[in-house]
Amino acid sequence: MGPHASAGLAFALMFSISIFFTLINLRKHGRRYLPKNRRWSLLGRRAKWIWMLVLAACGAISCFMSIDVDRDYVVNSPLILQSVFYTILTPVMMAVVWEAVRHWGSWQERQILDRDPYAFRKSSTRKGQEFVLPILFYGLAIANFFLTVPRSWGAIEMQRSLEQQMTDAKPAATDIRWRIASFLAMGGVLVICYSLEHSIYRYRIRPTSTWGQLMFYINASPSQFLVAIVLLGIKIGYAIASAFDWTVSPLKYGVNSGWIFGLGYTPPLLLLVLFNICGHCELNDDQAIISQRGELDNAVADSMGVGQRKPSWWAKGRSFVRELRRQSAQKDTDEMDRYVEMGIIKPEEQQQQLRNDQAPGPKPEAQITTRTASQGSEGTSLTAVESGSESAPRHVEYVTHSEGLSRCSSDDPTAVHPAPQTARDMIDG
Repeated sequence: MGPHASAGLAFALMFSISIFFTLINLRKHGRRYLPKNRRWSLLGRRAKWIWMLVLAACGAISCFMSIDVDRDYVVNSPLILQSVFYTILTPVMMAVVWEAVRHWGSWQERQILDRDPYAFRKSSTRKGQEFVLPILFYGLAIANFFLTVPRSWGAIEMQRSLEQQMTDAKPAATDIRWRIASFLAMGGVLVICYSLEHSIYRYRIRPTSTWGQLMFYINASPSQFLVAIVLLGIKIGYAIASAFDWTVSPLKYGVNSGWIFGLGYTPPLLLLVLFNICGHCELNDDQAIISQRGELDNAVADSMGVGQRKPSWWAKGRSFVRELRRQSAQKDTDEMDRYVEMGIIKPEEQQQQLRNDQAPGPKPEAQITTRTASQGSEGTSLTAVESGSESAPRHVEYVTHSEGLSRCSSDDPTAVHPAPQTARDMIDG
């Protein structure tokens, strides 16, 4: 193998290894940790990583084919396969950078709406621009693809001699379609730059200083996007140059390896490395939202004085208050027990029984009152006599008169009895 094949093998291995790390990041950033929301779909997060897988696969296939191009003595299909997959790298690389920038803008909007759902109630052209920009970009990328890939590649294979290169391969590799496609790709880069500027303008706070406002879009842009746009610009710049200059064209058999590998394969490979490193360092969007919600709750709690650590004297003061409350409660309990023993406060069972005894209603027993008079004193005794439940109660009264004792009985409870004579009446009489 010559130097061209050796470089192709090394780049093919690096493209293949990048697929492994891209799959890890796809799994990391493509998972959902919050309830499903139609506005923030998983496809928007996964699109960048899916395009990166396509970019790595096309780069690996094209570099593997370069090994056969260097080994074959007769130019045939390996050169065509290398050229086809190399050409696909340009629109796919554009899609990778576009999806990264678009998702970043969507991520900024999501963070703002999560803190304040009414932040974008004011009518503006924001939604209209965010609807038109993806259509415009993918229109340019698809146009670039159809102007370069679906074509007759037979003329590119005719490079078995210098004369064939000049008469067949060169006109096919530098025709008007290649030139238009390269400028359309440059238009796609401009759309990406405008989308990044739009996201910064809508979702970033503008500084107040004059110098800060002049450098606002540069300072507010993530560094990875600035590097990615530069790498994409190098790739498209080389495509424009090769569309006009046959000597540096990647479609030429025997082109200098520095041109095709330095300006053709290195930018997409560095882009894969850049985004994989940044993806490894960044959090999943849902996890970042959960973390920000926790920080917001903590900030609100701190502003309200909730959850703050108390000073050392706070615990001692609370212990002293608890001891006072315990002693006061013990004293009240002791006094309550003493009042119950003295009869000042009756237990609950006795109070309940007393209330039941005083309740109105028929009494199950009748009473007979007996009064006897003696010299200077009067005694009264109560005797309970059972009475039937059906018969009327019998009232018997013993009254002492001056003439003697007389017994008055009646079965009628409503009967009128003479008033009993007291001891003073008997003495007076």
